[in-house]
Amino acid sequence: MHTHPLPPVSKKYEQYLKRPIDLVLALPSLILLLPLLALIALLLWLIQGGNPLFLQTRIGQNGRPFRLIKFRTMKDFRDKNGRLLPDAARTTRVGALLRRSSLDELPEIVNVIRGDMSLIGPRPWIPEQMQQFPPLTRQRRMKLRPGISGLAQVLGRNDLSFRQRICCDLIYQRHLAPQTDLWILLQTIGKIVKHDGIEQSPRAFQHPRNTSLNS
Repeated sequence: MHTHPLPPVSKKYEQYLKRPIDLVLALPSLILLLPLLALIALLLWLIQGGNPLFLQTRIGQNGRPFRLIKFRTMKDFRDKNGRLLPDAARTTRVGALLRRSSLDELPEIVNVIRGDMSLIGPRPWIPEQMQQFPPLTRQRRMKLRPGISGLAQVLGRNDLSFRQRICCDLIYQRHLAPQTDLWILLQTIGKIVKHDGIEQSPRAFQHPRNTSLNS
């Protein structure tokens, strides 16, 4: 995991500029992307059937839960015992295409406009994953509004371990500045073009027991 020289934290940017910049970028982006979003939703409805949107409870800033909005890329296929099949067996062809291109994340722009998320920040995790954080780390990590992309996504995304993701989130917190967000945004575009880190690593959510995460 290679790091990039990052500037020191800018409290003024965090408190006064980050949210307005999110809105300035997200609102026109949503308007421009509406035809594409409508087309994707129509294709998903025709091919997969049912609601093309996937809503899931995630943990936001200061531990506040919210409903994350994504495009649905999987069907609810289950085995004879009623258990969901592995993701690979449930992902549709159009869903796999959306994942490879990261287009399934586009509806999260609505979360940004609503104030649930930021364009750049730590990725929001589901409540069950958050329970694996040590209390101090959980409190520190959740001080920021979660983002569509973040430092962990550009330094490895699904190739990173659970611990590495947390460390990236805390590093980002110490270097939150406009230069950092701009660098992450540009790197994110490059990752999307190259389809880097799309496949889930088996160690992505492995959590080592009794580890200290005070960095």
